[in-house]
Amino acid sequence: MTDAVEIPVTVEPELQVLGVSGRRHAAAPMLDFDVHVSETSGRQVYTIALSAQVMIEPARRAYDADTRERLVELFGPPERWSMTTRSLMWAKVDALVPEFTGSTTFRLTLECSYDHELVAAKYFHSVRDGEVPLAFNFNGTVYYRGDDGRLQMALVPWSCSAEFRMPVSAWRELIEHYYPHTGWIGLRTETLDALAREKARRGAPTFDACVADLLKERE
Repeated sequence: MTDAVEIPVTVEPELQVLGVSGRRHAAAPMLDFDVHVSETSGRQVYTIALSAQVMIEPARRAYDADTRERLVELFGPPERWSMTTRSLMWAKVDALVPEFTGSTTFRLTLECSYDHELVAAKYFHSVRDGEVPLAFNFNGTVYYRGDDGRLQMALVPWSCSAEFRMPVSAWRELIEHYYPHTGWIGLRTETLDALAREKARRGAPTFDACVADLLKERE
């Protein structure tokens, strides 16, 4: 009679995004997402070297007429949105989950940009209220204690993901705190030099005033 083969315990963490808050005093605007991780095998987990791909899921919410007009640049005419409102890449971030047995909570930090050349910033700027549907797709490596007490490793399964509906106010209030009444756009060096010459020629006090004068003349 042969001995039964012992099947090793599988370590598969489950993750859930609980909430979000903005950092008010940092070198750059950052959002902290509180993430709960649980692991049901009862093993001691030393750490999880985690990566998260954060996606915006625009098709999972409704938009009023004014918002649809602001989103035309991203998705085209509303009648085509069934085909064009695909997932938008926001960020890819890494985190080290601290030691735990059973469950713990950690923070996943995303730096926020207000550069209007970036798709995520365009979307957040256009959506003025409600919630933004997000998808967190996780991968990485779990380091845990095996039956013999030795360090073992397992991959975070590709199916490990979490959904979260982020209040758009979290992003808008954070950006307003760091950049009050301000927006950012990228300009080529040649364009910036030409604008600086025009600003000097007009005696405009700021670049904003110079652009406002040019737009007023255009109108």
